[in-house]
Amino acid sequence: MTIKAVIFDMDGVLIEAKEWHYDALNKALGLFGYTIERHEHATVYDGLPTKVKLQRLSIDKNLPTYLHSFINEMKQRYTLEIIVERCRPRFDHEYALSRLQMEGYRLAVASNSTRDTVQQMMTKASLTPYLEFMLSNQDVTRSKPDPEIYLKAIKMFKLHPKECLIVEDNPNGLKAAAASGAHVLSVKNVDDVNFAHIKRRIAEVDAAGKSMGSAA
Repeated sequence: MTIKAVIFDMDGVLIEAKEWHYDALNKALGLFGYTIERHEHATVYDGLPTKVKLQRLSIDKNLPTYLHSFINEMKQRYTLEIIVERCRPRFDHEYALSRLQMEGYRLAVASNSTRDTVQQMMTKASLTPYLEFMLSNQDVTRSKPDPEIYLKAIKMFKLHPKECLIVEDNPNGLKAAAASGAHVLSVKNVDDVNFAHIKRRIAEVDAAGKSMGSAA
C-alpha cells in the first residue's frame, strides 16, 4: 500500500507551543500557589491534555479537585492570549503542506489540545486551507497515548492504517501513533517538519511496501 494521507500532531510538530502550554498552565496554577517545574513538565506532563495534567497534579501535589474546572478554564484563556501574541506562519510548514496537498496527499491534524486551541493555532499559522479536518481532545473519549484520535482520523479518511503516515514528536503521541497501525515519522521538534523529511519517509514506506510485494 502507498501513503495517501498524512496526519499531523500539532504541539511540537506544526506549532512550537510546548512552552506556551507550560506558561499558560503555570500562570493558572499560580493563582492558587501551585507550579510545575520545567523538568517535571518535560518528563511527566508533556503531551497530556490539561484535564489529565490536573488529575496527575491532584495525585502528585494534592491539588484540590474542585479547582480543576476553574484552572482548566483559565489555562485555556491564557493559552488563547498567547496564541494571539506569539503564533505566526512558518514558511517551511506552509510550503510542506501546500506541496503535499498539490501532490494529492490528504492532510489532517489530530491533537490533544482543545478544539478552540487547535482552530486558533491552525488559523494563525495559515495552515487551515490545507487540512481536510482537525481533531481535538473534545472529539474523542480517550486521549493519547490511546490511539483513538488517530483511529478516528483514519476512519474519517476511509483509508487503511497502512495508507496513512502520522507525524509525532512526544512519547505519548508516538505510542498512540504506533498503536493505530499507521506508519510513523518521529520528529524532535518543529524544525524537523519539512517537505523533504516527510517525502523521504513516504519514499521509505513505499519502497518497503514494493519490496514486500515482490517477495510475496
